[in-house]
Amino acid sequence: MGGPIALRLLEGGLDVVAYNRTATKLQPLEDRGVAIASSVKDAIASCDCTILMLADAPAIENTVLSADIRPHWRGRAAIQMGTIGPRESQAIRDKIVAVGGEYMEAPVLGSIPQVKSGTLQIMVGGTGEQLQRWEKVLAPLGEAMLIGEVGAAAAVKLALNQLIASLTAAFGLSLSFIQRQGADVEIFMKILRDSALYAPTFDKKLQRMVDGNYADPNFPTKHLLKDTNLFINEAIASQLNVAGLSGVQEIIAQAITNLDLGDLDYSALVESIRNPI
Repeated sequence: MGGPIALRLLEGGLDVVAYNRTATKLQPLEDRGVAIASSVKDAIASCDCTILMLADAPAIENTVLSADIRPHWRGRAAIQMGTIGPRESQAIRDKIVAVGGEYMEAPVLGSIPQVKSGTLQIMVGGTGEQLQRWEKVLAPLGEAMLIGEVGAAAAVKLALNQLIASLTAAFGLSLSFIQRQGADVEIFMKILRDSALYAPTFDKKLQRMVDGNYADPNFPTKHLLKDTNLFINEAIASQLNVAGLSGVQEIIAQAITNLDLGDLDYSALVESIRNPI
């Protein structure tokens, strides 16, 4: 989501400098007037605040926290907006703060459509003073809510993404069962919609699952597996029973490994339910 975020900030009147490890991804931003940094060091040096939107904590470590780059955070701020674990977020904070930089986590609920409409739900881990200082950066993207100290927002984000995995798998199983039994899907949905069991995400994914069309994802299956793995690791560390989610984890993993659906919309996990191997 880094590209859409950069464009949204530019439209919001902010000066934006972009960097991507894959240079070709920067061309659409440059065409729209976003300044392009030639290196990570230049990107950090060009801005008071740098938004990090990378795949996972190792990518953050490798890209912006190597030994030669870390000192460049002195006097600069990082806002980490990707989905990583609470302990990973705290470790990144410690490394940036140790060299005189500032760190705030701000993972989001929502995807590219919400970026474009400025309706992301932004969960902030840090201090109230930090949120007040950097709210002008977050405001074009959506509503920012202070959750607590660094790690708290990362935990809330993982908890929400656990629900994405669990609800999607549960709905996919029920829908597939209805179809295999020859029952009317629309009657099933009508009963479901009128019940306390209903979640709006069911209708959002219904047509994709019925049609088997998982193209043009805002959130691919491989990222859902990454977040599910993260949640399980953190939940085990918190001495929670994750047996129910472990089955969902296996379903998602099979969709990627056995059916090659990792780059498609995460609702594709239903194909692993329908085609157990």
